[in-house]
Amino acid sequence: MKKEDIRIVYMGTPEFAVESLKQLIEGGYNVVGVITMPDKPAGRGHKIQFSPVKEYALSKGLPLLQPEKLKDETFLSDLKEWNADLQIVVAFRMLPEAVWNMPRFGTFNLHASLLPQYRGAAPINWAVINGDNETGATTFFLTHEIDTGKIIMQKRIPITDNDNAGTIHDKLMILGASMVTETVDAILEDKISPIDQDSIDTNEPLKPAPKIFKETCRIDWNKDAKEIFNFVRGLSPYPAAWFEWETPDHNIYPVKVFEAEVTTPAVKDKPGTLHTDRKQFIEISCGKDAIRLKTIQLPGKKRLQVEELLRGFALSEDFICR
Repeated sequence: MKKEDIRIVYMGTPEFAVESLKQLIEGGYNVVGVITMPDKPAGRGHKIQFSPVKEYALSKGLPLLQPEKLKDETFLSDLKEWNADLQIVVAFRMLPEAVWNMPRFGTFNLHASLLPQYRGAAPINWAVINGDNETGATTFFLTHEIDTGKIIMQKRIPITDNDNAGTIHDKLMILGASMVTETVDAILEDKISPIDQDSIDTNEPLKPAPKIFKETCRIDWNKDAKEIFNFVRGLSPYPAAWFEWETPDHNIYPVKVFEAEVTTPAVKDKPGTLHTDRKQFIEISCGKDAIRLKTIQLPGKKRLQVEELLRGFALSEDFICR
């Protein structure tokens, strides 16, 4: 079977999933339909917002389904009518067996980690937060348990101290898109030898990648500065690490941190102690060493370099960091 003949149904929602769909379309693969999340209101005006995948699918005139429930009989009937030979999932939802088991070639997923490490919703963030020096992407066949199916293909990239979750996201988005088309080709040419994840020796305990919530992102100044540095990178630019400044008169300012660096303080102070010259730097003591803030954001304000912020914000060393 040629790539022009295989009937592919593509499932995805965010920007990360657009590049893979784009490469399939531009590569001449026969995408017969796209499935994405239902439209949702967003922003202060609660205007209906299309997912990035929907916007791209509409721009290419691709048939589209947006089911509320993946076990809905009407959806399953509509999906069956597309008569897919293969389904591809990139950053979508957990599928019921009635969906992933429908095509004759099965359903494969692109996951932004080196499985079996970082199964879960936020693999890019957690790899950076944990200070890993490499990550990658995996294509694998879907099965009952999330992110546990047999691996088809894996590729690796390094994580440097200059990377954050945003740069790794973009690198894996491009790498993953090429892996999607390579995986389709390998399936068509019957050149795959799927590997059971249980047979992979990781030489270390498996690390999870659970969904990240607001409280997950709060900085703990009792931790070492290197840990906090990785924490900030792993949550930048979204959803962003944060802490609170409390002024001497008990006003509270939540502070988002997008960029920071580790520094050796001149004087060892208790974690959370703030030092600033009110012109160029803000340092906060940690369990070990200190963090120098570089790019931060106050509520209702734009993101600023610390030097810019200090020109218009009366910060003092009496502020408590918590």
